[in-house]
Amino acid sequence: MSVIRPATAEDVPAILRMIHDLAIYEKEPDAVKNTPELLTEVLFGENPRVHATMAENAAGAVQGFALWFLNYSTWEGVHGIYLEDLYVVPDARGEGHGKALLQHLAQTAVERGYARVEWSVLNWNEPSINFYKNLGAFPMEEWSTFRLTGHALEAFGANADTSKEALARG
Repeated sequence: MSVIRPATAEDVPAILRMIHDLAIYEKEPDAVKNTPELLTEVLFGENPRVHATMAENAAGAVQGFALWFLNYSTWEGVHGIYLEDLYVVPDARGEGHGKALLQHLAQTAVERGYARVEWSVLNWNEPSINFYKNLGAFPMEEWSTFRLTGHALEAFGANADTSKEALARG
């Protein structure tokens, strides 16, 4: 049995530990730069725009989490949920926690009139891909994810001409 609840500030250490575990699983063990302070601010600060949902077992032990935020569909004209991370601790996989977290997000989307719940998955992560397909999710075969980060982001942003004259030229 999985108990689903909103995260609290007391969950930050557990969430951060699972983020690190997820990075290890995704073969990026040194990629996490997040800190308890940063995570606390985005989840529980003055104007939070990121949300976390926790999965616990019947005894109240945290078994997983979903970290998500709103996106927007210009075609649908409404928000959706973007699932940034879904993680269940290895010893608790197969107990329904991941499914319960996704069902909760789907229920949230439906209740709020959102158009979709979407996320990315690594192409080599066959167990997760099969899990998602069994839930009725499907890959966006004609879409590719692009990312601008690091030095490329800095260099490209530094060359932006945002003057009134440039904006007037279109």
